[in-house]
Amino acid sequence: MPPLNIAVAGLACETSMFSPARTLAPAFHPRRDREILTEYPFLQPGTPLGDTAAWHGALIGHALPGGIVVREDFEQLAAEILTRLAAIVATTPLDGLWFDIHGAMCVEGLDDVEGELLRRIRTVIGGRAVVSASMDLHGNVSRELAHQSDLITCFRMAPHEDESDTKQRACRNLVDLLLTQQHDQHDQHDQHETALPYKAWIPLPILLPGEQTSTRVEPAKSLYALVPEVEATEGVIDAAVWVGYAWADEPRNRAAVVVTGWGQDAVAAGAERLAQRFWAVHAQFHFVGPTGSLAECLDVALAAQARPFFISDSGDNPTAGGAGDVPWGLVQLLARPEFQPPSGPTVLYASLPGPQAVQAMVAAGVGAMVTVTAGAAVDATHGGPLTMTGRVHAIRHGDPDALIEAVLQVGSVYAILTQLRKPYHHEHDFTDLDLDPRAADLVVVKIGYLEPELFALAADWRLALTPGGVDQDLVRLGHHRIRRPMWPFEKSFPVPPDLHARMIPLSSDPLTGPDE
Repeated sequence: MPPLNIAVAGLACETSMFSPARTLAPAFHPRRDREILTEYPFLQPGTPLGDTAAWHGALIGHALPGGIVVREDFEQLAAEILTRLAAIVATTPLDGLWFDIHGAMCVEGLDDVEGELLRRIRTVIGGRAVVSASMDLHGNVSRELAHQSDLITCFRMAPHEDESDTKQRACRNLVDLLLTQQHDQHDQHDQHETALPYKAWIPLPILLPGEQTSTRVEPAKSLYALVPEVEATEGVIDAAVWVGYAWADEPRNRAAVVVTGWGQDAVAAGAERLAQRFWAVHAQFHFVGPTGSLAECLDVALAAQARPFFISDSGDNPTAGGAGDVPWGLVQLLARPEFQPPSGPTVLYASLPGPQAVQAMVAAGVGAMVTVTAGAAVDATHGGPLTMTGRVHAIRHGDPDALIEAVLQVGSVYAILTQLRKPYHHEHDFTDLDLDPRAADLVVVKIGYLEPELFALAADWRLALTPGGVDQDLVRLGHHRIRRPMWPFEKSFPVPPDLHARMIPLSSDPLTGPDE
């Protein structure tokens, strides 16, 4: 059997269309050629996948979630992907492509950009190369993306503790399929006949934020527990459920189910089973933890005995697409009289970008008293910049996201200011700044559901429903291009949704019919 040759390419950025921020090409931190493969331990020599196929890196780029991607910057990255793939194809018979994406990227002037990017890629690698896509469960699967892919899967956990497992599964499914094709071609002595799996796609009129669909709690916990059961069915290769991305406004933004496999009946039945379960529980989804206004959450935290008490400032969550520089939450916090004296309850706040403020703190040095202004340089929708006077507690250089971090103590609040926005998901994010979250009374973080380390640290927790580009109150955001009716925008459906499987044509076949 000839060796397998597989290319790797993709762009990933979860982008809010309700944030004024814009994402540029450098934010993707593009990696090329061999440096791509160092990102994936399961593709290294000495591993089953690394030894079974030759993996050829084209270009991948993973940006921190943010605002819409500038069209010119997307075109620059997309053109480089096509150029690099063309160079690979010119010297190597390409058997397959691993399409490493998120699924919620939005680009100025384009709808369904992942489907469009894969369509362009197909013009270079051809229709016979097998494509396996791996995605975030908060991505969107249009009919076009399902059509252009031969295999497609997504995470089964939120928080995404199975990200590496999912990507490895996508690659393993791809290699297994290519080996099956090789074996069949060898037996048939027909190098032109290839077998591709069936694909069943079902869109659902549901659009929910991730904070209501965590697999830690019901009903998502049981829904996603059903996925491996369907996958284990004879004739099925993979099963996947997407909840969609709630903070964009395109016709593709909705939940979806895709099942792939060799048995057409099994694939269709599995997809319908998952879709029917999803719809049966759609009205039962709720926030992953107790919620309230920021003021209500602070009142509960101050009255509680549990320490440390975590509060999510969710509306400007940078890991969901928020600009990250909305100062609204910190303004409310500093206005509370309980935190104004230095002897008040210790509060850690993460975080607020303010490049000029950080530079002023660096110039003043640790221990100095400074007056600085930060925030609202990108998103001033919910108030202007915040001016604070306090003591410089710590400064740290060299963070890969923030570049420079500086902590300003204002009363009993320790506010982390950054040169560039950064998510705070790990204990060391705080301890690196001489802050001890375990000893704090309150920790307020721009985040949605707590990531695993913070969840383990929190003695108690509340999700504050704060304003921003990823506001949890979807109805007030102003969607106008999503398909209607859509839960929770409509609470009743006069006509039940069609949950029958749509069998998607093979990737080399023409796509016909509406993207219903």
